[in-house]
Amino acid sequence: MDENKKNPEELEQEANICYLMDEEGVEHKFEVIDSCEYKGATYYAMIPALESEMDQEFCEYVILKEVVDKDGEASLISIDDNEDEFNAVANIFEDRFDEEIDYDANPEQGKK
Repeated sequence: MDENKKNPEELEQEANICYLMDEEGVEHKFEVIDSCEYKGATYYAMIPALESEMDQEFCEYVILKEVVDKDGEASLISIDDNEDEFNAVANIFEDRFDEEIDYDANPEQGKK
């Protein structure tokens, strides 16, 4: 995903749904599943917003960074090209997501 000109404050106003435009100009619907702060910047973890629960077995999430231009307009950008930044932020999200899983609720869930 390239850049999203949607104001990040609008993300919460729309039930955590936002629309991102890819490099070819195609718009995709995403659900914001979490956000975090790292070194003074805000990052969002998002998954494709699928139409039915059955479509959502497992989805990889994308991480986007909020940047503000000189006019004060916020946008979201990919950080895939900065491996250190990506890994640090991904670790924050992974730690949070691991905390949310309650293996005691379903003992078989944690087994391979």
